[in-house]
Amino acid sequence: MAIYLDHAATTPVHPEVKEAMLPYLEQQFGNPSSIHGFGREIRNAVDRARDQIAGALHAAPGQVIFTSGGTEADNLALIGVARALREQGKDHVVTTQIEHHAVLDTCEFLEEIGFRVTYVPVDATGLVSMNELRQAVDDRTALISVMYGNNEVGTLQPVEEIGAFAREQGILFHSDAVQAFGVEPLDVQRLPVDLLTISSHKINGPKGVGALYVDRDVPLRPLAHGGQQERRRRAGTENVPGIVGFGRAAQIAMGNREQYREHTSRCRQAMLEELESAGVTFTVNGHPERHLPHILNLSFPGADTEVMLMNLDLEGIACASGSACTSGTLELSHVLKAMHLPDEILRSAIRFSFGRGNTEEEVRQAAQTIAATVKRLTEQSK
Repeated sequence: MAIYLDHAATTPVHPEVKEAMLPYLEQQFGNPSSIHGFGREIRNAVDRARDQIAGALHAAPGQVIFTSGGTEADNLALIGVARALREQGKDHVVTTQIEHHAVLDTCEFLEEIGFRVTYVPVDATGLVSMNELRQAVDDRTALISVMYGNNEVGTLQPVEEIGAFAREQGILFHSDAVQAFGVEPLDVQRLPVDLLTISSHKINGPKGVGALYVDRDVPLRPLAHGGQQERRRRAGTENVPGIVGFGRAAQIAMGNREQYREHTSRCRQAMLEELESAGVTFTVNGHPERHLPHILNLSFPGADTEVMLMNLDLEGIACASGSACTSGTLELSHVLKAMHLPDEILRSAIRFSFGRGNTEEEVRQAAQTIAATVKRLTEQSK
């Protein structure tokens, strides 16, 4: 029996999402930019989905830009703002050492084209240092980008405090909320964020579609040129089935958010209880209280991450070594390295992430298999 514990990488499409998408894969095929009836019908579907996404964020529909996913949304936020503000003498970006590579690699690109980037450190729990962040900004800082909740260890960042500080300084603030959307309450009328990234396939929607919330009056240069779509901020014919699915997934996620939190918290606790009762030595990586409920990063000293993942895969248990975008490389996690954890913790870390379709019973079953695997591997390494 296969047990999927990698929901932070991607989630199965909800049946109601698939049902909402099907008409736009079969009968309704018009181009949303066409002015005839076929096109208007599709334009209405895109507008409905935009309303659903905006409603989930408490934003205005015009503040939502559809993209091909979280990575493009992060790129658009950072590069779009940086290029727009360079004309005002702003050539500096502040981020953290534990961001997703969609932000870190984009920051490297900005450095290549002449921007300065400061990478703020975190503590041993993955929490950003506010003192370091305050010291990092200067009068040429255009943007601060700090993720809402970390995709590897689940640590929640002090987004409200960072945003309040950014506004005091007159600096724009972007947050990658891909892992938090559908889990944490994201109200952009209350949160002091100027740009916010979200993604469909983390909330039981289709892959290949995401969105960037952009507050009014935020200067933003488009990355793609060649059309008037998304109010000239993102050219290209819209991924209509994906957008429709994203809208329905967001609607479902908002309606079930509290139940989802409770369910994934119970799954997380069930795994910890089962591993403890099995007498396995492990450590929990991340903040003990400020964390996303569906992510659990554990280290098993004496058991190598790569060997563990291969053995668990053979047992039918799907989990990960870190971000899905880099886990194929099996490099040491840049997040855990930034947390300055001991080498034996770094080299034995595995991320388990829970979601729709998991049961407490199967999580306990998986934990028993994990415990047996750890015991076998640690015995072999002695």
